[in-house]
Amino acid sequence: MSGETFDYVIAGGGSAGCVLAARLSEDPKASVCLIEAGGEGRDVLVRTPVGAAVYLRGLFGIRNWAFKTVPQPGLNGRMGYQPRGKALGGSSAINAMLYVRGVPSDYDRWEAEGAKGWSWKDVLPYFRKSESNIRGADALHGADGPLQVSEQRRPHPVNEAFLEAARHCQFRRNEDFNGKDQEGAGYYQVTQFHEPSREGERCSAAAAYLHPVSSRPNLKVMTGTMATKVIMEGRTAKGMEYRRGSNRGKVHARCEVILCGGAFNSPQLLMLSGIGGAAKLNQVGIEVIHDLPGVGENLQDHLDFILLYKSRDNGLFGLGPKAAVNIAHAISDWRAGRPSILSTSFAESGAFLKTDPSLAVPDIQLHMVCALVDDHTRKLHWGYGYSCHVCVLRPHSRGTVGLNDPDPLAPPRIDPAFLSDERDLERLVKGVKVTRTIMQAPPLSPFRHKELYMRGDENDDELKEHIRSRADTIYHPVGTCRMGEDGHAVTDARLRVRGIENLRVADASVMPSLIGGNTNAPTIMIAERAADMITEDRQTGR
Repeated sequence: MSGETFDYVIAGGGSAGCVLAARLSEDPKASVCLIEAGGEGRDVLVRTPVGAAVYLRGLFGIRNWAFKTVPQPGLNGRMGYQPRGKALGGSSAINAMLYVRGVPSDYDRWEAEGAKGWSWKDVLPYFRKSESNIRGADALHGADGPLQVSEQRRPHPVNEAFLEAARHCQFRRNEDFNGKDQEGAGYYQVTQFHEPSREGERCSAAAAYLHPVSSRPNLKVMTGTMATKVIMEGRTAKGMEYRRGSNRGKVHARCEVILCGGAFNSPQLLMLSGIGGAAKLNQVGIEVIHDLPGVGENLQDHLDFILLYKSRDNGLFGLGPKAAVNIAHAISDWRAGRPSILSTSFAESGAFLKTDPSLAVPDIQLHMVCALVDDHTRKLHWGYGYSCHVCVLRPHSRGTVGLNDPDPLAPPRIDPAFLSDERDLERLVKGVKVTRTIMQAPPLSPFRHKELYMRGDENDDELKEHIRSRADTIYHPVGTCRMGEDGHAVTDARLRVRGIENLRVADASVMPSLIGGNTNAPTIMIAERAADMITEDRQTGR
C-alpha cells in the first residue's frame, strides 16, 4: 500500500483534533498524523481577537467553511448561515472565545441518555485538566492546563450598564458562569492568553495545544489537506484518503482512525466512507459498508435572535469617522502591549436566565455585544450601536446532516429544522420579552438611541414573525454522531463507532444532547477524555 503509516490518523484539526494530536503524541512511541483542510491558524487576524469579525463574514472561504443550510420552513423558508472555522484550531480560531461549560445536570442527562461514564463527576476532572484559569485552581477550575482562560481585558462601559439593567430587573449578578450556580448576569471569561508574552491574544485550541508541540518527531501535521474517505478493510478502519490540491494520497493507521470534523463534517466523512443509513447512501450512489442509520441524525443547535440598538456613543464599535481613530489608537495600544479594544470578544457580558422561576436551571442565554452585529456581521449599518442576543438553551427541534452528492469536496446537506418543534418558538418569545425588559431598563438609557427593526411594543404574534424573519444559529451544532446504547446511537460511551473496528469520533457530534451554553469548552473536554480512553484501550488491548 502506498502512503505513510502512523499509529493514529486524525481527520480534522479543529478544537478536538488539536487536543488529540497533542495528547496522543505525548507518548514518544506513538506516531500521530493530523489532517486539516485549512491553514496553520497562526496569522495576525486569528491571534487578534477582533479579527473574528472579518472571518465570520465568510468572504472568499478564508478561515471559514461558510456553510449554508437547506431552506428552513420555520424561518420563513430562509437558508441559514453556518460559519465553521477552517484552520488549525477550527472554530476556536474564529469564535468569540467564551469559556462556558453548561451546568452539571447537562452531563448527568448525557449519562441518562446512554452515555455511561459521562456524568458531571466524570467530566469535571477533564475540564480542570484542560484549563489554566487566571483566577487559579479550586474545586471547579484548573490552573495548569494548556487552555488559558482570562477575564475581559477592556470591556466597554455599555456592559456595566447592561449588568445594572439586569439588576434593575431583579436578576442577580454572577461572577462565574462556571461556578456553583450558572444563573444571573455577568462578564464572560474568555480563552485568551494571560501569560505576559502573549497577553490578550486569542488562545485557540491550536495555540494552546498544538503549536507548542508541532516539532515533535512523532507528530505530522498536514495542513491544506482534505480528508475524503476512511480506508476500510471489511468493517475495520485502516487509514484515510485525502486530497491536497489536485493530488490524492493515503495515510494508514496501525491502531485507530479518529474523526474530529465536528457536527457537520464527521457524519459527512462517515457517509462518504459507506457508514450510515443504507437508504440515504443508496440515494447518492455510495456503497454501503455498514448500515448505521443514526449517522447525521439528532442535529441540535442554539437558535439565536438579536435585539439591535443604535447609539450616539462613538466609543462603541461601528462605521464612522471616529471608528477609524479608535482603531488606530487600538493598534498602537496592542503593539505596545497595553489593553486594547482589539482584544475584545465583542460578546463581553451576558446572562443565563429563567423564563419561568419554577425551572431548575436557566433556559435562555444572553450575549451582550458592543457592536451592531446583524446577520453574522454580513449586514452593516452606518454609525454605532450595540446588540443583545438571546437563545433557547435546550431546544426540542432536531435536524439532520446528509450528503448532497458523493463528491467529498461538496458541502454537506445541513438541515437544523429550526423551530420544527413549536415549544422552541414559544420559549424564544418568552426569552425576547425578558431580554427587552432588560434592554429598556433605565441604566441603559445613556447609550440607547433607537431600536432597529422593531417598535418595542410587539405582541406575541408579531414577535414570532420577527423571529422567523431574522433568527439564525449562534454556532453550537452538536449531536450527529451521538453516544448511546440504542439502535440509533452512532458511537458507544468510549466514542467507538458502533459496528466498526478501530474507528472513533471525538468532537461535538458525539454529544447526546445540547448543553446549556457555548460548546467549545465541552468539545475540548471531550477530546481530553478521548485521549485518555484511546491510551487506556491501547494499553489494555480493548
